[in-house]
Amino acid sequence: MLVAFSVAPLGSAESVSEAVADAVRVVRESGLPNHTDSMFTTIEGEWDEVMAVVKRATEAVGAYSGRVSLVLKADIRPGFTGELTAKVLRVEERLADPS
Repeated sequence: MLVAFSVAPLGSAESVSEAVADAVRVVRESGLPNHTDSMFTTIEGEWDEVMAVVKRATEAVGAYSGRVSLVLKADIRPGFTGELTAKVLRVEERLADPS
């Protein structure tokens, strides 16, 4: 499965980069395939392992504030792996084919 999530402390200063960096660190240390962009971090793996990482990342952000915002979107497709990059490659292939 793929899970794209965004987590940030609420009620803190304008910049949340330090808290978000701690969450991304948790994801990267998990060893699961992942990608971070300006809005979300996407992680790939089995349900229990992905959700455990999201929980730990949320707890890391919680150290900065008593209230945390978590937005999560999942693509649950049993039997498929490598979709973190494969989905993007399929779109890029279509864009490269002018027909």
